[in-house]
Amino acid sequence: MEEERANAQGWRHGPPWWHRWVDDRRQGRGRGSRLPWRSTVLLTVLVLVGSGFAAHVQEGGRAPLDAFARALLLLGSALLLWRQRHPVPVVFGTAAAAMLYLGAGYAYGPVFLTVAVGCFSAVVAGHRRAAWAAVGMLWAGHVVVSHWLYRWLPPSGDAPAPWGQEIVIVTWVVAIMAVSELARLRREQWARERAERAQAARRRADEERLRIARELHDVLAHSISVINVQAGVGLALLDSDPEQARTALTIIKAAGKEALGEVRHVLDTLRTPDEAPRAPAPGLDRLSELVEQAASAGLTVEIEGEVPKLAPGTDLAAFRIVQEALTNVVRHSGSRHARVLIDDGRGDTGGDLPGDARAGTQADPHGSTPVGTQGVLRLRIDDDGPAAGVDAGGSGNGLAGMRERAAALGGTIEAGPRADGGFRVLAVLPFRAPPEETLKVEEDR
Repeated sequence: MEEERANAQGWRHGPPWWHRWVDDRRQGRGRGSRLPWRSTVLLTVLVLVGSGFAAHVQEGGRAPLDAFARALLLLGSALLLWRQRHPVPVVFGTAAAAMLYLGAGYAYGPVFLTVAVGCFSAVVAGHRRAAWAAVGMLWAGHVVVSHWLYRWLPPSGDAPAPWGQEIVIVTWVVAIMAVSELARLRREQWARERAERAQAARRRADEERLRIARELHDVLAHSISVINVQAGVGLALLDSDPEQARTALTIIKAAGKEALGEVRHVLDTLRTPDEAPRAPAPGLDRLSELVEQAASAGLTVEIEGEVPKLAPGTDLAAFRIVQEALTNVVRHSGSRHARVLIDDGRGDTGGDLPGDARAGTQADPHGSTPVGTQGVLRLRIDDDGPAAGVDAGGSGNGLAGMRERAAALGGTIEAGPRADGGFRVLAVLPFRAPPEETLKVEEDR
């Protein structure tokens, strides 16, 4: 089924031979990695046999085919071997061979076919002026031979060609050029569509790479922070309080197990994208687990507000934002106390969310106007500080990941020091994620 879908998609953007031709050019193999032997041999046979039949039909009116005539026919056909690599010399060469053939008085026939193929290749390759010049040269030469030089050229006793014949030739030339132009336009369209699909595929790959990087960072940063804190506790108490050190090691083991489980979940979605994951994506309903993990790292967390029912995309983003904010408190703050405020706009949850944040726009984290609106979820994570390091507040990948998650949903993130000390992270997220973001999370669930 996948193969049939891929084939159908490929034909919508050009036939297989066109994709091979484009790949050859991209890989530096010129306009085609091989000479078109089979089509040229077939065309040569057609020209020779057709010209022999035409000479038989026009016997007495035109000169019979001889070695020179067959040499000209072979030359015009053989030049087509290089029509993809050198279209301009080929179109002029086939036109010159055809003009010599007609000037020598040989029978009209498929000799014009070589000129048509050469003209087609030149136009498709983008050499429109060269193609027009070559067929114009052939037509002008035919006019001169048919109406002025016929007295001195074979066959003997030849009469001037009727002018109506020139109309037929001009019509033939215009038809060939029109078909060539249509083919050129179609190829350009295929090339644009192919480039657009490649760009879209690269964009999707970049977005997926960033999404995976955010997931791994959020999963590992929190657990490793807990492990780091408990490892320090265990080392400090190993001799003086072995029982407490044992408790720290137990917490380290649990945190490591959880981290491995979540990493395995992310990797499973990469290995088997079409299969349902074994574990659901986390949401705010797991806030109690975050509180327990933070407590094991020595951080007391207070939760204010009720967890509303959210769309999958918003639920996952909210959980990861709270998780990363608490991880930053553990890693970068000297405070051992944090507060998480959840406001879904349905009531007063404490009265100190910034007013413009309640309106769903970027906010000053220092404001405190109690206003409520509908349609957005507001999260506020506070700690009392002081900062424990130069990079306090999480100014690295974690904060960037939080902003990317919020922006993907059409929300905002504000983070910065509070006027009264400590640090604040303020997130405003829509209740419903954009359709494509919701679909991604539902697939993860």
